[in-house]
Amino acid sequence: MSYTRQALYPCNPGTERGRSTKLAAANVKGSDKIIYVNGRSVILLDLQHPGLSTSFTGHSKETTVARFSPSGFYCASADVFGLVKIWDTVKEDQTVVGEYKVLSGRINDLAWDADSERIIAAGEGREKFAHAFLRNTGASTGEITGHSKVINAASIRPKRPYRAVTADDGALINFHQGPPFKYVKTIREHTKFVQDVKYAPNGNHFVSVGSDFKIVLYNGENGDKIADVLDSPHKGSIMACSWSLSSDQFVTSSMDNTVKLWDSNTQKNVTTWSFDKGVPNQQVGNVWVNVHEIVSLSMGGDLGVVDVREGNGKATRVIQAPQKSVTSGTRDASDNGTFFVGTADGRVFRYDTSSADVGSSVKVQGEGHTTLVSDMTAGVTGQVYSVGFDDKLREANLAAGFTPATLALEGQPTSLASTADGTLFVVQAEKTGKTAVQAVRHNQTLYTLQPTYKAVSVAASGDVVVVGGEDDNKVHVYAWDGRASTLVEKATSERVGARGQITKVAVSADGGYIAAGDSVGKIVLLDGHTAEKRTDKWTHHTARITSLAFSPSPVPTHLASTSLDTHVYVYSLESPFSRYVHVAGAAPMGGAVVSWLPGEQGSVTRKDGKGKGRVISGGADGCVRVWEMVLP
Repeated sequence: MSYTRQALYPCNPGTERGRSTKLAAANVKGSDKIIYVNGRSVILLDLQHPGLSTSFTGHSKETTVARFSPSGFYCASADVFGLVKIWDTVKEDQTVVGEYKVLSGRINDLAWDADSERIIAAGEGREKFAHAFLRNTGASTGEITGHSKVINAASIRPKRPYRAVTADDGALINFHQGPPFKYVKTIREHTKFVQDVKYAPNGNHFVSVGSDFKIVLYNGENGDKIADVLDSPHKGSIMACSWSLSSDQFVTSSMDNTVKLWDSNTQKNVTTWSFDKGVPNQQVGNVWVNVHEIVSLSMGGDLGVVDVREGNGKATRVIQAPQKSVTSGTRDASDNGTFFVGTADGRVFRYDTSSADVGSSVKVQGEGHTTLVSDMTAGVTGQVYSVGFDDKLREANLAAGFTPATLALEGQPTSLASTADGTLFVVQAEKTGKTAVQAVRHNQTLYTLQPTYKAVSVAASGDVVVVGGEDDNKVHVYAWDGRASTLVEKATSERVGARGQITKVAVSADGGYIAAGDSVGKIVLLDGHTAEKRTDKWTHHTARITSLAFSPSPVPTHLASTSLDTHVYVYSLESPFSRYVHVAGAAPMGGAVVSWLPGEQGSVTRKDGKGKGRVISGGADGCVRVWEMVLP
């Protein structure tokens, strides 16, 4: 069965208090792509069409920095264990062409030479804090010495004769010449941590910035100081700097919530862009992307795009996306292609899956959750409801974001579902160790079920409510009477398996099918009215089932599933024993949510009569992907 990835909506860069976050731009004329890291992923973000971005997930440890080669054919990325991987950016398979363990600790920065042949990796280590090596073989090409503390940044002069500068936590900048690189001198112009250092594209100058609020400009060939940049100085630690393509201007980002543009010839401030007050808007990274646009990263993860032609001091646009794992999600009830996800840090984002352009991912504003969003569901009148580990049930809508309507729950919620009359059912773990299923409407508790089994997941459709039991391993089917506010059990399944415990349940739109997934990756299909087993042959997953979704047409035909094993499967209800689609690695590092998008059920019909469907998936890497497939 065939499938294609229709869109990838990437996560934004990860940030850490007090640490500069490295961003880089593609060295290809006309390109609007930048590269950065988050978790174990390397993201290549297309600024004009974020939905057409790509990711590299070849690292097994947390990544720290990634840089394009000047040729544009390769990328070097590094991790917290001192490993550098060099991989192909042109071919879709992203072949790893080199893998070298160069330091014993975290790598903070990478620098390529202009030939795309030599790399300097700098960061933490025991015997050394940086290493210069060849891309093809990993062989040493000199020594980067003179440091006794962690190196934060490195840069190589982009023309011959080559020079290299490295900056550390000891307020030192060391100047090297080569290749092979060798120590020349130490520059002592800063009094606190030097956070970043960058050579201009023409190689005539380099600039350094640090936690002492200082900006210093140097001669690129000999490392001599030219001037301190003192005009309209920053009032906070300066975390990053970047040069224009013409080398006559450079930009700095600071924790005083400003981004400043400087003229390198006069050392005067040209423009200042100010962001809102508060820690989330402190600027911790930047990159000059093309002739006119600069991207600056805030502590809260927002990528602010500023245009040097605009004189109003404000960002022209802001790119928002998750920084942490996607933990839950739901499609909008209006069938307009809008999809919501909740993340591990409590934020909720809205995706317009009908577009891959700027603005397709937006953070839901307002007072949201303070910690992990455990589940979400769409209401019948357009609202979206979410529950989180802050023990709150919250409501949001497209126009206003989060509304004041909030309900404090008695326990920690793990699952959420909505019936046709707008009643919400919340499975929650109480402090006593027992579980409860709470029925809520208009922020009022209507009914509370205290089951004898341990409830773990809930699903609903029409007036049917399905609850999965973790300890008895059974599926319990209830009828909800909204007028009388009563929940009556009408069927109970047999134990759905012997090896694993139920982790997730789902019910089809017509109530005719129920699916139950367990902790070892098995999925059982049940009759929605009698809870009798239809099939238990769906055993393709190898880890905990985290999400199940029936195709939403009036007569369901397929079931989509995802798991901690990173895969997505789409099964045919018509031929449950033989027909399915396997999307390998659909959610790198573990899937958390899968759902159907408008356009499934034969919206496109091929000559052989098979329709196409669109499935969306998200998970631990913080990215959201849309898949188009030929339905089995």
